[in-house]
Amino acid sequence: MVSLRPHTFLAQTPQQKRANAKFFKEQEANRGKPREEIIKKKETFKSPISPLWLGVLGFIVFGGLIFEVLSRLFLRD
Repeated sequence: MVSLRPHTFLAQTPQQKRANAKFFKEQEANRGKPREEIIKKKETFKSPISPLWLGVLGFIVFGGLIFEVLSRLFLRD
């Protein structure tokens, strides 16, 4: 069945507005440049978790393992 109502557009969310503004700004900056210059250089990888939290997680996992081994070696009953 075909709808007879005209298309309605929903308001953009603030996140969509920011994304659209960023895209427009990038497109505007690329106008008139050759394709090779437009292609972005490979971006450096950024971990989704900070080094501090990686250290805390590593200490919990490996620190517990080390303490367990030491307690079994030196605190035998």
